[in-house]
Amino acid sequence: MSIEPPALDFTPLDRAVTRLREGLLRYHIDESDSQIRDGLMQRFEFTYDLAHKMIRRTIEAGSANPEEVDRMTFPTLIRTAVEQGLTGADWPRWRTWREMRNITSHTYDETKALQVAAEIPSFLSEAEGLVARLEAAGGAHR
Repeated sequence: MSIEPPALDFTPLDRAVTRLREGLLRYHIDESDSQIRDGLMQRFEFTYDLAHKMIRRTIEAGSANPEEVDRMTFPTLIRTAVEQGLTGADWPRWRTWREMRNITSHTYDETKALQVAAEIPSFLSEAEGLVARLEAAGGAHR
């Protein structure tokens, strides 16, 4: 008799995606509102971070050797996720989002903030599909 591991809970990622979508809608109402843009960038940051963590956890949960997954570099992790059908975007897209995430945490520059905001719709589209693919692979919401 084997014991089934508990299903992964993707509720936090699903909520973060919802919050990011809400922030993007508000931002599109008035793209000159820097306070809304700043909030949108923070929502992007935590959604990106959760997406990364949940991809890693899902791959670990399905791996015969979770420690090996834990040691994977980020590019290898994303390539593995692509191979497993967990992500709809390839490594170059994820690299762009990773660069945008790094920009948001290291410096504030108006031009860079606008660049990050411009990338958020493509990330949001990926994140929305990611939730569904991860749930299908790793278990359902609890």
